[in-house]
Amino acid sequence: MTSATSPPSAASGAFKEKLLTVPPPIEIAGRRIKRYHVTADPAGIEAEIERAAYAMLPRLLPEPDGTPPATFTVLHRGGDGSAYLNAYSWVWDNVLHFRGAAAGQPVLGCPDRDPANFVVTERPWIGCVWELPPVLHERDAWVRHLLAPEVPDLDAYLADSLPEGTTGDRA
Repeated sequence: MTSATSPPSAASGAFKEKLLTVPPPIEIAGRRIKRYHVTADPAGIEAEIERAAYAMLPRLLPEPDGTPPATFTVLHRGGDGSAYLNAYSWVWDNVLHFRGAAAGQPVLGCPDRDPANFVVTERPWIGCVWELPPVLHERDAWVRHLLAPEVPDLDAYLADSLPEGTTGDRA
């Protein structure tokens, strides 16, 4: 068993991939947002948690800098009852800006165990093993649709998402 101040132990059980779903893109604060949801629950992430996470999202977004205003998020429902929102925004043409929020995880500064009560985290962590697969895909999609072509195509980038399945699936 792990305590609230120590990381989970690798000996706590066999590693299992989680389910990955891809809701349609949305627009928030002038940015076009691609979304990924990660959970072990086949029912998906509860609507209350999803609403709370996306209400927090404007606090995680950078100021416009002339780069096409695109962000991708990973909303992760943890096995311990917590929830995490990672916002990865494209800035400075080819740089990935990160901000995160957590809910229900006291170790990360959350005031309670409520998975819908998100707070901005200040740790320099960019994501756990279940949250990182979209990062690789999004890097390649950004190059493919915004940096490599003569005419950048933000709509093509927004349409190019990691396929649904599990976090370990690769297209």
